[in-house]
Amino acid sequence: MVKENTLWEKLLKPLSGFLVNEQELQHLRNAIHWEQEIECLSKPEIVYPPYYNNQNLQGIAEGYLTVEAAITYDAVVRYLLLPNETWLRTEAIDIIGGQPRNILDLGCGTGSTTLILKQRFPDAQVMGIDLSPYMLAMAKYKAATAGLNILWQQGNAQKTGFPSASLDVVTASLLFHEIPPTIAQWILKECFRLLVPGGQVIIFDGNQNILKTPGLMEIFEKPFIEAYAMESVDTWMEDAGFEGIQTKDVWMTHQVTRGIKPLTVTDKNQETVEQREIFDAIPAF
Repeated sequence: MVKENTLWEKLLKPLSGFLVNEQELQHLRNAIHWEQEIECLSKPEIVYPPYYNNQNLQGIAEGYLTVEAAITYDAVVRYLLLPNETWLRTEAIDIIGGQPRNILDLGCGTGSTTLILKQRFPDAQVMGIDLSPYMLAMAKYKAATAGLNILWQQGNAQKTGFPSASLDVVTASLLFHEIPPTIAQWILKECFRLLVPGGQVIIFDGNQNILKTPGLMEIFEKPFIEAYAMESVDTWMEDAGFEGIQTKDVWMTHQVTRGIKPLTVTDKNQETVEQREIFDAIPAF
């Protein structure tokens, strides 16, 4: 059941006719071969966690497992990420140091951050994974329209299946406030496993301090946003083993946190020149 006092019900739904271009949505319904794409992107072994498919998200009764969620998500988020969604996502990406060769965007949704990553690092292999094949179909369409070569895969950020120490950068945008804190902590442990020594994890999400403002969290259709606000991404990263942890505000409403996988004694004896260059090129905020 959708709450009646959420931001969606109070503001966005009444204004949806102005915020969402119905002609544009109809174009997306017709431009994407949804059944074909969903079949192509879906993995039969994927099991949706209870917190994912049993919740209302953004006022959508079936969460992100619908065509309507995939085609309306960008239109809604555009008006939630003020002053400008692209500015916020880009500022979060700006803190990545060096020239990473392999980047994974966890919980990529419709690929808004993933596309910016590929544009910023055109020579890198960029991949995006998400639990929703519907969101991935939208992301794939956006990438093709922009002429960007990105790999899309259905997967769970908690257990990606990618090889250990195979990535230079792992990112997650607007993911942690939508999942239980225990899952977020497990995801950071998975990030640690995936990264090469000196690799970077970048978490972009709502500002935990701002979200603690009394009454603010009640207006969102986000089952776990209160739990997210009451904890600390910095602490989660430290517990996962990261070092050099830094968090900065992004236009006050959001925050970006970066952690670095340390070079252990063993790793320092075996590290490659490229890994050392990546580590040395990481600037402070």
